[in-house]
Amino acid sequence: MLDYLVVGLGLAGSTFCEQLEEQGKSFHVFTDDSQKASAVAGGLYNPVILKRFTMAWKAAEQMKNSIPFYQRMERKLNVELDTKLPVLRRFASIEEQNLWFEAIDKPGLGQFLSPKILENNNPHIDAPFGYGQVLATGRLDTEKLISAHARYLSSKAILTQERFDFSKLGISEDFVDYRGLRAKQVVFATGFGLKHNPYFNYLPLNGTKGELLTIHCPELAEKNVIKSSVFIIPLGNDQYRVGATYKWKDRTNTPTEAAKKELQQKLKTFLKAEFEVTGHVAGIRPTVADRRPLVGQHPKFKNLYVLNGFGSRGVLIGPYASQQLFNFIEHKRPLDTEMDILRFGQKYYAD
Repeated sequence: MLDYLVVGLGLAGSTFCEQLEEQGKSFHVFTDDSQKASAVAGGLYNPVILKRFTMAWKAAEQMKNSIPFYQRMERKLNVELDTKLPVLRRFASIEEQNLWFEAIDKPGLGQFLSPKILENNNPHIDAPFGYGQVLATGRLDTEKLISAHARYLSSKAILTQERFDFSKLGISEDFVDYRGLRAKQVVFATGFGLKHNPYFNYLPLNGTKGELLTIHCPELAEKNVIKSSVFIIPLGNDQYRVGATYKWKDRTNTPTEAAKKELQQKLKTFLKAEFEVTGHVAGIRPTVADRRPLVGQHPKFKNLYVLNGFGSRGVLIGPYASQQLFNFIEHKRPLDTEMDILRFGQKYYAD
């Protein structure tokens, strides 16, 4: 009898599995790699919503938990995942500079926003009003994390790469059974794949397609993340990640020419250098209308749980939400009410 079955190995599944291993729990993982959002993400961790100069949900608390968490994973997996990178918010006007200074005085934001306006010293970027710098930021290589974690779990023979067949899941009062594997509970962490889950597809999960480019731009020589109408993330060797788009109707992982054109047009409004597009990826972010995760216990089957809805901030939310769910299951500690799926009530659930 295992303690857990975990379905899905994106950021949600990976961070939850790490919680289980750190606490000595036995588990087996099933993944089919059908959802690409975690693997193709920009990977930035940034506590500030730079469009509105406001603090992201519980960002300070998540920063304290998430960064040490990933450092432990780096040591265990023997890979470099975390790169410290300043995030510079390009100002489009004097008015935006003033809004920046107003934001610094808001509770909690002062520790993450530099009070000094930085001048632009890069001749290949148009930024006449300078930048505001966000502190304590960086980039997590999510693709490397997930692939390295999959290899690690495979080496321990606790990872099966196959599509989860819900018709083969037997649910009893005290355990679940899947193809002969018995576990006390199962956690579904499948991102937008939740739509195909007969036990949790009643939840109001939206899908927001995001596309990103990788460009080669030797002239740019920029070591900071630049956030304007799109962001530019330095990857090294004159390569940069550029993104992202937000589309609500397309539900495929297929990159589109329209998004490629949109990103290039926005990039050219402030990048004054020639570049070559060397990569183009897409994924469906698991987003929720109230911008909070979907975490909790099934209203009828008490050994089924969901861990989902991280949106575009999965790097910071993952360890926090995973720990919340673990403590809820193992120690009966209440979930954060803002992420608990009970907030949607029974009106969404059809028995």
